Amino acid sequence: MNEAQVLASFRKAGALLDGHFVYASGRHGRQFLQAARVLQYPDLAERLCAAIADRFLEAEIDLVVGPASGGIILAYETARHLRCRAAFTEKESDGAMALKRGFLLKPRERVLIVEDIATTGGSVKKSIAHLRDRGAVIVGVSVLIDRSAGEVAFDCRYEPLARLSMQSWEPAACELCAAGQRLIDPDDIVLGAQP
Repeated sequence: MNEAQVLASFRKAGALLDGHFVYASGRHGRQFLQAARVLQYPDLAERLCAAIADRFLEAEIDLVVGPASGGIILAYETARHLRCRAAFTEKESDGAMALKRGFLLKPRERVLIVEDIATTGGSVKKSIAHLRDRGAVIVGVSVLIDRSAGEVAFDCRYEPLARLSMQSWEPAACELCAAGQRLIDPDDIVLGAQP
């Protein structure tokens, strides 16, 4: 899958919307990205994860880890394509990310970390730190879409399937508000039958 196909899959599933939205940060923007909307379709999830796996076929991955919750489905499906195990990290009370639920991690296991969307890379960086502290070798990181405008970087191989620059503004400086465009709640957008 190339970048255009990834973005087309998101649009088809209603996971990439155009309009006037308020982000979790409080900033306003003209696009809304929600990976869960594309991952609800197993055929699309399979194709996206196959594309991730293809980039790491020769890397001898032992374990694919995804930060909860966005990376859980991706870790499982990517691991299926790579014929290895899958696990996920969860947030600790102190904000760190950790393997829990009895997931086994042997010393020197080769780990691929997968995530749905990279904005700041925080969950992935915390997962990398935890996994390295437990003796893992981080082979790489892959995300479906990097929307960080080049701000996210990791100290290992990084393979986003697509990059999308999403401009945003503080509410008082919002160009869309100034133009009189009404805010849209993405949950109010009902789409017809999808893929």
